[in-house]
Amino acid sequence: MKVGVLTISDRSFSGERPDTSGPRLVEHIRALGWAVARQAIVPDEQERIEQLLIDWCDSGEVELILTTGGTGFAERDRTPEATQRVIERPAPGMAEAMRAASLRTTPHAMLSRAVSGIRGRCLIVNLPGSPKAALENLAVLEPALPHAIALLQDPGGAESGHAPKPTVKRA
Repeated sequence: MKVGVLTISDRSFSGERPDTSGPRLVEHIRALGWAVARQAIVPDEQERIEQLLIDWCDSGEVELILTTGGTGFAERDRTPEATQRVIERPAPGMAEAMRAASLRTTPHAMLSRAVSGIRGRCLIVNLPGSPKAALENLAVLEPALPHAIALLQDPGGAESGHAPKPTVKRA
């Protein structure tokens, strides 16, 4: 799996504070045996987030983009809005699963506005900005991600076991 990791943080982008979530995600992704094809930090500016997501998805170099940061209630948190403008098809079950699992840990999980969706053959998933929460949320999705990416990369072959049975016409 070819993954892009995008950290969205004004303070990390400006150098005011180091990015801790992005590098932790990269380390974890590599430990899973997945390739990190792209990695970047951008400020909490919706247009810049949108453009980078479009560029990465449309390049064909990544199959999965994990964003970290910008999913809360703060005025500058615009990652979900940027993602929604870029995706062609939503994948709400992923964000719902992350929130449901996180609610077992903290009531603050209900404050997450993270979304997930598909652009072309690329899946975009918004993760929280905290390294611990980002890794916990990614762990919720890990069992389903290889199949999701297989479906996006080869929609005809990956679902062959799920094909409907032919109907029998009755006379």
